[in-house]
Amino acid sequence: MQYQGVCHKMHTDLMSSDSASNPSKQQVQYRFILDEAVIDTPLALGQEVELTWTGNIYCVSCGKKTPKSYSQGHCFKCFKTKAACDMCIMKPETCHYHVGTCREESFAQSVCFQPHIVYLANSSALKVGITRLGQMPTRWLDQGATQALPIMQVGSRRLSGKLEVMFGEQVADKTDWRKLLKGEASSLNLETVRDELLNEFEPKIAEIRDEFAQKSDFEEGITILNQENMREFAYPVNVYPEKVKSHNLDKTPTVRGKLQGIKGQYLLLDTGVINIRKYTGYELIVRVV
Repeated sequence: MQYQGVCHKMHTDLMSSDSASNPSKQQVQYRFILDEAVIDTPLALGQEVELTWTGNIYCVSCGKKTPKSYSQGHCFKCFKTKAACDMCIMKPETCHYHVGTCREESFAQSVCFQPHIVYLANSSALKVGITRLGQMPTRWLDQGATQALPIMQVGSRRLSGKLEVMFGEQVADKTDWRKLLKGEASSLNLETVRDELLNEFEPKIAEIRDEFAQKSDFEEGITILNQENMREFAYPVNVYPEKVKSHNLDKTPTVRGKLQGIKGQYLLLDTGVINIRKYTGYELIVRVV
């Protein structure tokens, strides 16, 4: 079978566990997206898959053809003007809406001033992260987390970023993608970690709460989520690579191999791994045998 269209990140669904030993662990299922539509046949482990980049890239914001992709699928003009491409998306604590220099008012209202979650996750190891309330559990699955636990809910992206930086003094905020693709991280008791971090950082949390209460025109309170239960996820992987080799469509436009697993936004082929999200906006031809 053959499909052609503009690539977008894979969508995820969660199914009930089929494990008698851990019935609470949910199974992750993936759907490959071309032209924002699910391809007719989902990818299945054991299939021979071929991905070919046609050489075309289309901006995911304005739809225009672009010679190069910026910030995961944008043309240069949109990269320089869209709030979704601003540095504060990568570093939320640098949000500058309050000083009047936000690129898009509508984006701020629909994204930045929505409830956000500060969470702990276990992908390659323990990490702290943030996401909009409505993006759970998608954010965790995109990162390949096998365990996740919300620990705070706040009223803005900037506030969540401040708390993430604070916890970053003790906990990493990045995932080691090579370790992620070599196997599952050792299980952690995230509830215990949560309680220890909230106790250790209680004075600093109070300081940040007071700072935002005094200076913000928005409701940006902090709610401690100390009654949440940890969630666990299992990914469709038959074989993890012993050595991680990454495919690059910009250098080698055609990639082929037997699908051995999917984790995060990576396809694990017997010839190497490929990050599908990296090629958002690329026009691909997908052949499945």
